Amino acid sequence: MSRTFAYCRVSKTEQVTTNQVQEIKAAGFDLQSQRVIEEQVSGSVPAGDRAGFLKLLERMESGDVLVVTKLDRLGRNAMDVRTTVELLEGKGIRVHCLALGGMDLTSAAGKMTMQVLGAVAEFERDLLIERTQAGLERAKAEGKTLGRPAACSTDAVQSLKLEGMSQSAVAKQLDVSLSTVKRLWNA
Repeated sequence: MSRTFAYCRVSKTEQVTTNQVQEIKAAGFDLQSQRVIEEQVSGSVPAGDRAGFLKLLERMESGDVLVVTKLDRLGRNAMDVRTTVELLEGKGIRVHCLALGGMDLTSAAGKMTMQVLGAVAEFERDLLIERTQAGLERAKAEGKTLGRPAACSTDAVQSLKLEGMSQSAVAKQLDVSLSTVKRLWNA
């Protein structure tokens, strides 16, 4: 007999998972409190590195069902979510996502949906890269200086060096790090 587990995650300590638990129960899933894993950790941390998710993996068995309210509870990006769903599927665990109509992500339709979402995410990432590159090229063409402003000039370091100051004294005088002075010392 399959058991139902819920994985509820929030990113910040001041947030709570109460709404996620209520949403899963309202969707008709029979949840026992010991099968609800609640966690406060950033979605940028891969699921396999989260203490709560690892505890969940220890408890679940083949035939069990994992319910999440949204895909982003499992991971920050499509690749991480897909890897997590594939890991669970490999253990015989079905994954349901309420935001996708309660769809079982391990079913044929769920796999197709995951592939489409992955393709869309990759497309969005590629568009972002293209826009960023175009913006950088435009800024260069307009003569704008890109990158961080220089902490100090080579001339300032060289001038103080010629006065016989040590590298650490130059760093203190110019209010910059010693590594900045060392980088400019023999320029």
